[in-house]
Amino acid sequence: MSRTILEVKQLSKYFHRNRGIFSALNRRSDAIPAVDNVSFYLRENETMGLVGESGCGKTTVGRTILRLTRPTSGSIIFDGRDITRLSDSELRPLRKDMQFIFQDLDAGLNPKMRVQDILREAVSVFERLSDAEAAVKSRMLLDQVNLKYSKLSSYPSELSGGEKRRVGIARVLAVGAKMIVADEPTSALDVSIQAQVVNLLRDLQKQLGLSYLFISHDLQVVELMSHKVAVMYLGRIVEMGLTERIAGAARHPYTYILWSSLVDKHNLEAVQTGKVDRRAAWGVFDFERPASGCRFAPRCPVYERRGRPAECTDPANEPQLRDVGGGHQVACHFPLGS
Repeated sequence: MSRTILEVKQLSKYFHRNRGIFSALNRRSDAIPAVDNVSFYLRENETMGLVGESGCGKTTVGRTILRLTRPTSGSIIFDGRDITRLSDSELRPLRKDMQFIFQDLDAGLNPKMRVQDILREAVSVFERLSDAEAAVKSRMLLDQVNLKYSKLSSYPSELSGGEKRRVGIARVLAVGAKMIVADEPTSALDVSIQAQVVNLLRDLQKQLGLSYLFISHDLQVVELMSHKVAVMYLGRIVEMGLTERIAGAARHPYTYILWSSLVDKHNLEAVQTGKVDRRAAWGVFDFERPASGCRFAPRCPVYERRGRPAECTDPANEPQLRDVGGGHQVACHFPLGS
């Protein structure tokens, strides 16, 4: 069994927002739980998919793990070392081992630099190379991501979306990353290009033994990429397990609704068995002030069907992840199939 490269324990990140001039004077602010008590681990040569609605905290988890954002509490252990409280100077030598693929194709690349300069800068960050050595390594990187050498002289504005993504991946590989947080790496791309990027990432994982935290709202891509999946809702992980179990036998109502929207037969099964009534309250909802108890209760069809049981909204009884077999964990008072 491969060793654990990343262990996240009870990670939280709260953002604070002043409610007005009087709150500012009194130094009072609202705490918004972007990430709340999240725990998971990632092994070498493994991909974990992190899914959920926009605003659920997926990107904040990724940024906090790489210490691009400071955590409020919890611990982050990377390659056997606790990096939670390291200073920027202490983190610098570790930066080459853990990298981030940004979602925004344009913001991630300097528009005033040619591809050759972008890659030369990346390969020279942690080691001193001559111009000739940097040029050779840049060409090797283009080979790895299947780009023509002619693209070295191009500016980002002259590249297609898929080519920009490949340059971004090449830049991450340039420093020799072991673990990559990929934030929506297939967004804003045509379906055929998405498939090419997914295949490239999978091939690189096999060749280089990479570990991915794969953040995405595209569940079909997550199924293709991930060995296991964690489902987030309002800052918390509500279900986690092997991909095939999460996709095919979800136990949390939220997860079931997410995946059943992909396949018509799931929708039919839900109607026939009465397992889940998908007519939930998916309207306006205050994501910054989660409900007490179970955060999904205000939108949960199971909660409604059971007559709104008190345990679902008890502030002292927030559901915790528990194993339901085979490493499959769910945080729900009334998991499906029980």
